[in-house]
Amino acid sequence: MSQLVTLARLLQLASPALPVGAYSYSQGLEAAVEAGIVKDAASAEGWIADVLELCVARMEAPILWKLMQGEPLNELFLASRESAELRAETLQMGHSLCTLLKQLDVAPLPSGEVAFPSAFAAAVLAWKIEPREALIAYLWSWLENQVMAAIKTVPLGQTAGQRILLSLGGRLERIAEEVCNAEFNNFAPGLAMLSSQHETQYSRLFRS
Repeated sequence: MSQLVTLARLLQLASPALPVGAYSYSQGLEAAVEAGIVKDAASAEGWIADVLELCVARMEAPILWKLMQGEPLNELFLASRESAELRAETLQMGHSLCTLLKQLDVAPLPSGEVAFPSAFAAAVLAWKIEPREALIAYLWSWLENQVMAAIKTVPLGQTAGQRILLSLGGRLERIAEEVCNAEFNNFAPGLAMLSSQHETQYSRLFRS
């Protein structure tokens, strides 16, 4: 497979058009808006930056990295989800991606309850995508989804959203470098509490 074809496959995996339902989740951001923690562009960028640096970069991304090396860490990632919504989110997205990959004749695929990073890693391995590039694409996809959620809930204008993407997108290469040797750390009590509160939030746009 040529380098350009591999790049196209990677762009496909990271695309908002990938039918896994990522657009329906805010991962606690909507609850932060409801609580008044996120209320404008500056606080939205601060929230997204904190979740990226203190949660995704310390647990989800390191697990994805090791999954792409063939390590069996699906159960560990599922156990790390702090609320019912966050666990349901990764399982739904993982199931949707595995279903899609099967229809695209990708094999082998994980079975049972599959977290989204596990399904993503299976595609990376099957398509022989360079792991560091895949990691950055995964982080970008997460970041883009968070910004789109902020645009809908804060709300923010499109330009404000692009400024956040430009600012935080510049951190992804450094995060990817650190992730390769990072220890797992999933201590984020504030996010866990807000995610749990979102489960009973009266009015909401998102499923998490």
